[in-house]
Amino acid sequence: MQARPKVTPLTRPNRTRSHVPPLGVRTTRDGGIDVAVLASHASGVELCLIDVVAPEKDQHDPARYAERRVTLDGPTYGVWHGHVPDVPPGQRYGFRAHGSWDPGAGMRHNPAKLLLDPYARGYVGDLAYVPATLRGGADDDGGPDEQDSLPFVPHAVVLDGLPEAPPLTRPRIPWADTVVYEAHVRGLTQQHPEVPEELRGTYAGVAHPAMIEHLTSLGVTTLELLPIHASTAEPWLAGRGLTNYWGYSTMGFFAPHAGYATRAAQEAGPAAVLDEVRGMVHLLHEAGIEVLLDVVYNHTCEGGDDALFLSWRGLDNPLYYLHDGASPAALADVTGTGNTLDFRRHRVVQLTLDSLRYWADVVGVDGFRFDLAVTLGRDHEGFTPDHPFLVALQTDPVLSGLKLVAEPWDVGPGGWQTGQFPAPMAEWNDRFRNAVRSFWLEAPQRGSRGEAMFGMRELTTRLAGSADLFGHSDPPLMRGPVASVNYVTAHDGFTLADLVAFDRKHNEANGEDNRDGTDDNRSWNHGVEGHAPGGDDAATEPWSAVVPLRRRSQRNLLATLLLAAGTPMLTAGDELGRSQGGNNNAYTQDSPVSWLGWDLDPAGRDLLATARFLTGLRAEHAALRAESFFLGSPRPGEEVPDLLWFDDSGTSMDHDAWAVQGRRIIQMLRPGPDAGEADVLLVINGGLEDADVTLPEPLTGAGPWERVWSSTWDTPEGPEQADEAAEPGHVVLESLSVDVLVARR
Repeated sequence: MQARPKVTPLTRPNRTRSHVPPLGVRTTRDGGIDVAVLASHASGVELCLIDVVAPEKDQHDPARYAERRVTLDGPTYGVWHGHVPDVPPGQRYGFRAHGSWDPGAGMRHNPAKLLLDPYARGYVGDLAYVPATLRGGADDDGGPDEQDSLPFVPHAVVLDGLPEAPPLTRPRIPWADTVVYEAHVRGLTQQHPEVPEELRGTYAGVAHPAMIEHLTSLGVTTLELLPIHASTAEPWLAGRGLTNYWGYSTMGFFAPHAGYATRAAQEAGPAAVLDEVRGMVHLLHEAGIEVLLDVVYNHTCEGGDDALFLSWRGLDNPLYYLHDGASPAALADVTGTGNTLDFRRHRVVQLTLDSLRYWADVVGVDGFRFDLAVTLGRDHEGFTPDHPFLVALQTDPVLSGLKLVAEPWDVGPGGWQTGQFPAPMAEWNDRFRNAVRSFWLEAPQRGSRGEAMFGMRELTTRLAGSADLFGHSDPPLMRGPVASVNYVTAHDGFTLADLVAFDRKHNEANGEDNRDGTDDNRSWNHGVEGHAPGGDDAATEPWSAVVPLRRRSQRNLLATLLLAAGTPMLTAGDELGRSQGGNNNAYTQDSPVSWLGWDLDPAGRDLLATARFLTGLRAEHAALRAESFFLGSPRPGEEVPDLLWFDDSGTSMDHDAWAVQGRRIIQMLRPGPDAGEADVLLVINGGLEDADVTLPEPLTGAGPWERVWSSTWDTPEGPEQADEAAEPGHVVLESLSVDVLVARR
């Protein structure tokens, strides 16, 4: 017979309330706690106070624990609540929900299962994947499984009022000046030689001076962290000894993931983990760096009905999860994870807003990137930009002033919505990614056929800020090009180095027979699949011909990203030449495959210097940081258009010129927006042949064109001095290259 934790007799709370307290568990001045949990379909809910009475026993041994149960009052508007005296900070707890077990009607109440508080701010313990937690709370016959899950699931922990923190001073970087850097907490510093070993791969490590120096020297203004909400691996991954390294499997929306804290903080408990996160944010703020969190509110770690039974499924399955309408038991899945949170329910919207405000107000972060954000804007008819959740983000006095970024798609009907989110939200621009990759990689790989297929029109639209996607808000043009978060790579997909070295994905290490990950890579291996065996400095054939072209392609991609109108996002490690060995879906790889390597070869140091130069060029010249869409004509009080396009002969582009199919040479002139600011000319040759390009005449009042950078240069200084004037009137532009020229005033 299974051993069970010791259970004391049921008690009643000693105080009732005439109103519903805030959801979650909060300490009170009398040494007790106020408790409130949503379980609108339950017939009763118990608060379970858990004590470790035999610490010498394994954490999954039932004899390790004793349990005290308190029956909560309610339901009041679906909430069960009470006040419990004499509960100190650090107390472990959970809930047990009583009610009907009728999976056909969506009801899955099972008091044998200890349930996590959706509002818990900290957890202890890990998840043991035993049958009791893997079948949605059901036994082999479909009835409620009676095995007590208490020893096999994490426990929520009561946290006291938070310690004093320095006043919150946000950097508040203007969107036009923003450079985003997407990174993973562990992967960023796990191998950094200047970060002390005990801090590597941790929140504290992210804020170490060596890391801050790297970010600031790279011109990064805004650090976007992959999910740091408490998460757990899916059962099928754990069964293969793998983990969900990226963290897109949320277990708690209010608690930081303890595995990214230092060992000392983990041993001290959840309050210390939270304090380390807050300390990281504070130190980054002191360095002038904003912190955005990648947040996953579209689904939970519980997966499909036959998967985990941890929290939401046992408390209120019909309310929390989206169902397909044909059956109350059938989950609708527009996220590809087995479940979808139902944003038609005001309590789901409340949970999300409460979580966002907590991370903004208490932890101090500066904004959020919303994973699969279309799910968050779905009502009964599908996606709408007027969804109550999106309206709340626009109007909330705290959240509306933060940086809010949507991943504007999910896998449901009408799931692609790039450009459809309301101000003040920005959006990942997949059209930018596809256009840049197709122009610089897919087209030359296909030769003359590719040149005809992927001409200039799509690329120039993206270079100018994607007004076709983001220029139709109400009032018109309100968001501007900064709403377009431009990127060429992200955490999912090839790294920059792999994008130029692999034609095909190589995901065998993920254990899915290379079926996972996208096949639409738009990459180019430049003739040989993979990296040179001895490193990319190999001088033997075919590498001596392939490697220099690959390096130039990386510089072309970086320049297009960092000099286009819009908000650029770099992926951590791209500036170092990081490779994942061709894995374009490394979500299971908590290993050197995903971690940044900091031991750079000469090519890596040159690439880093180039990335730093390009971000510096962007910061130096206001012409490269457009806040509003270009008109293509003079603005009020100006004499010249705010954007000019020229062909290879230096002739202004007219309608007929734009209609030429397969055009691969273009000149983009962006005048300085204010007196005394330099004009910038981008000269692009996407063709397979060198070209003699006639430059346009400098604008009135500007000096001669100076070539300050070329993607043909291995280092920013190049073979010429950076301030050396280009030959008057023209440049010889090598194939597949970008030149940047400046006319100073």
